Amino acid sequence: MTDPAKRRIDTDPDSVERGLAGLVLTVVELLRQLMEKQALRRVDRGDLTDEQVEAIGLTLMRLDERMTELCEHFGVSPEELNIDLGPLGPLLSDRR
Repeated sequence: MTDPAKRRIDTDPDSVERGLAGLVLTVVELLRQLMEKQALRRVDRGDLTDEQVEAIGLTLMRLDERMTELCEHFGVSPEELNIDLGPLGPLLSDRR
């Protein structure tokens, strides 16, 4: 039989904040990667102007930098954002 104390929820405010930040950053990183893939498909198809390609590239670079800053701020490594989905594999690509 397991010890009831081990089944308790961790209510340490710092731990809860870090866990929530990690979850939110995982979702943001997933969306960032999806946006990047979609932008690259549009660039490859040639249906963007040079100015649009430049703006997308700059936006994606800034978003990547901001994600790095947020991970550092909350003490979450980029590797921790990649949730293992078991037989489906990792949630995120290994780009980072």
